[in-house]
Amino acid sequence: MSTTTATGFRAPPAWVVFLFIGLGVAALGVAILMPVKPPVVQSGDGGVGVVTPPVYPDAPPFVLTERLGGTVDNTSLDGKVWVASFAFTRCKYCPSVTATMAKLRGEMGLTNSDDFRLVTFTIDPEHDTPDELKKYADKFTGKPNDPNWLFLHGSERSIRLLCQRGFKVGVEKKDDAPVELMYDHYLGLLLIDKKGRVRGTYMGKPPAREGDDKDVEAGFKEFERNYAELKEKVAELLRE
Repeated sequence: MSTTTATGFRAPPAWVVFLFIGLGVAALGVAILMPVKPPVVQSGDGGVGVVTPPVYPDAPPFVLTERLGGTVDNTSLDGKVWVASFAFTRCKYCPSVTATMAKLRGEMGLTNSDDFRLVTFTIDPEHDTPDELKKYADKFTGKPNDPNWLFLHGSERSIRLLCQRGFKVGVEKKDDAPVELMYDHYLGLLLIDKKGRVRGTYMGKPPAREGDDKDVEAGFKEFERNYAELKEKVAELLRE
């Protein structure tokens, strides 16, 4: 039942009052529960885009033998920036990749850094025993028994799965090829951050000096540009 005041104003029925109160409470609940939209940014051409944080794939877990003895797993690298490669000691092209890694570490003054590691996985574990890896390592590390450059050995199956399913890089054994070419495999470098996330892939070696001179020159320029980007990214990740 509504009432009339002395001024002639008729108060609304009680059910109307409760209806508006209920609608207000519902609207407040929706506002609280509604997900917050990501921030937007203005693009250079006047468009609007949503800012989303980048998602980096995790480096795969592994448990392998190091050429100096002992077992190394991926958690041993937690809190460190590391660069990984895949090689075999009799490879025709792998020494160039390994030399790039040595150059990177030397030029950046990271040889004795506790925050940085180089990691080489052998893809030919049948031949590349820890002793063979030690001989190979000593040619590039700059000092014998260098603990900051890991040369890792495991079963053929574990290494193959680590490459193909873990790091998503190719490796294939070719039984009819010369020994120095017996594996068709990834010759690049992988950069992993302190949280164990793959942050980039980079060229591991300059191009072969074969073919048209202009093409070779262009290839070397591309390698140098890519190498400079790798150095910049390593420095950035070390600061994080």
